Amino acid sequence: MNDSKLMTRAADNIRILTAAMVEKAKSGHPGGAMGGADFVNVLYSEFLIYDPENPFWEGRDRLYLDPGHMSPMLYSVLAMAGKYTIDDLKTFRQWGSPCPGHPEFDIAHGIENTSGPLGQGHCYAVGAAIAAKFLAARLGNEVMGQTIYAYISDGGIQEEISQGAGRIAGKLGLGNLIMFYDANEIQLSTTCEEVSDEDVAAKYRAWNWHVIEIDGNNPDEIRKALTEAKAEQERPTLIIGHTIMGKGALRADGTSYEHDCGTHGAPLGNGAYINTVKNLGGDPENPFVIFPEVQAIYDKRRKELLEIMAVKRAEKAEWAKNNPDKAAKLEQFFSGKIPEIDWDAIKQKAGGPTRAGSSAVLTVLAEHVENMICASADLCNSDKTDGFLKHTHAFDKGDFTGAFLQAGVAELTMACCCIGMALHGGVIASCGTFFVFSDYMKPALRMAALMELPVKFIWSHDAFRVGEDGPTHQPVEQEAQVRLLEKMKNHSGRNSMLVLRPADVEEATQAWKLAMENTTTPTGLIFSRQNVDNLPEGNNYKLAAKGAYIVAGSDENPDVTLIASGSEVSTLVAGAALLRRDGVKVRVVSAPSEGLFRNQSQEYQESVITPNGKNFGLTAGLSFAMQSLVGLNGKIWGIDFFGYSAPYKVLDEKFGFTAQNVYEQVKQML
Repeated sequence: MNDSKLMTRAADNIRILTAAMVEKAKSGHPGGAMGGADFVNVLYSEFLIYDPENPFWEGRDRLYLDPGHMSPMLYSVLAMAGKYTIDDLKTFRQWGSPCPGHPEFDIAHGIENTSGPLGQGHCYAVGAAIAAKFLAARLGNEVMGQTIYAYISDGGIQEEISQGAGRIAGKLGLGNLIMFYDANEIQLSTTCEEVSDEDVAAKYRAWNWHVIEIDGNNPDEIRKALTEAKAEQERPTLIIGHTIMGKGALRADGTSYEHDCGTHGAPLGNGAYINTVKNLGGDPENPFVIFPEVQAIYDKRRKELLEIMAVKRAEKAEWAKNNPDKAAKLEQFFSGKIPEIDWDAIKQKAGGPTRAGSSAVLTVLAEHVENMICASADLCNSDKTDGFLKHTHAFDKGDFTGAFLQAGVAELTMACCCIGMALHGGVIASCGTFFVFSDYMKPALRMAALMELPVKFIWSHDAFRVGEDGPTHQPVEQEAQVRLLEKMKNHSGRNSMLVLRPADVEEATQAWKLAMENTTTPTGLIFSRQNVDNLPEGNNYKLAAKGAYIVAGSDENPDVTLIASGSEVSTLVAGAALLRRDGVKVRVVSAPSEGLFRNQSQEYQESVITPNGKNFGLTAGLSFAMQSLVGLNGKIWGIDFFGYSAPYKVLDEKFGFTAQNVYEQVKQML
């Protein structure tokens, strides 16, 4: 334990580095980071347990930062811990810097999540805490006894997603979760009292959280609160730290700049910056310095951590010796690989809805993939994730032996919890809901794509064929929106998301195979509610792995190529039969993933869809989404309007999704 005066000196060092980073970059958010410096200093110098020599150690404590604009605070304390150099800090917010404006997932540097959209970090922490409990139930607390920390702010508390995070964590009794709420009462453009008068402590207590209120700038109170929180095993803990925005800041005229919105989202400015650095005990001419006495704190902590790790490694070796099966599981779980699955043996009922095809696969996965977690937003009997649930049970307080999360009606919360599970590692996370409600999940999809996390997003009721539920429940523009991520490249140069819409139940099996083998990006699986005829006999479904392939018709020199994904493929097959009666040479192509298709050789692509040929596309979504497949010389029949309430077969007729209309449209085109 370090004395209060020395701990405040260390926090002031973080404040100086924060102000200097923002000033040098000429952009950033110094105020909140300066206020939160005391907490992160106590956390990293006394509580957080990690391996200084192996940042990827699976049993480490994890900190999930929600307000990413407070990144200078995190970079500074990590520099003290040896994760960054002073020269790294000087490049803050510049091209190629390891210190971007908002932290980006980088375990080697101690960054556990990409953060930016406020509120999502709450759920990452909840998801990680669930993953830790889930793994401990299978492997034991000896190797999975970590504590999950989260750092949140006033803005994150206000974002609606925090409500879902609070509810789920309290309901499940996540005693391994400690959340620090930096309550400085200042927002970017106003004060908190102008936008909210809720009792945050009462709200979290109502969710079954253990709540502690402290002076968030007092190291002794922070230490006491963290000690109390660590001792709480039955409930998650919220530490409300009342902090000072811009702590230590002075204006150019020497007056206090604390508690001021002006310190939130901009450099302090020359005069204020100089006065602030001096006030905090630094040198404005040379601010990028870790004080020797502060470095000594972190050198001491590094030595302590190495001693802790020596004990933990010995305990793990003894555990592995006594539990070889569990040790093998630990290695396999964190490898990201899945066990061998006999995909060909999965039995599908011909002509069923593709959501039923997904259910059949989930049944097998529940039985064979021990580290898979599935979640549903109160729709498991409709999105058919109950195929997974039937072979396990839902999580409950004190019981994480199951593998299913009943997330309640909270699609964004659920998606972000699954991101947190994936960030933690050791689990394969998946979640289901209706496709139209992917609208609620878009912010999470984007973050999963940014972080290159292999979460499996399961969507059923994929088109207007939801029928009588009407336009509010009939996805039209959703596929186009999701497939935008399929067309984007991530920082590794890959398609940022794999999107698969299978044509029948057998192709649904192949879609799941591709999803489970995809360990580098999120996957979206889009399934039908209604029955779908199987593709013609003899079709080689394994070619679905190429993204698009010929499923019926002429292999050479077709007069027309018909292209679709999902339910529409069988309609094209039926339409092709009518065209052949007139002597038209027809090829039918199923294109479950344009992203995969465009990754194939040019030769393969041209062997499936003839360049500049006569192509006809059918889609139950927006027409333009098929333009790049069909080409400028082709024709697309799509839905460029909201749907209507009626039985789906009536809608098929009214909207022209019939074999007869395919025949008529193609004949007109030819």
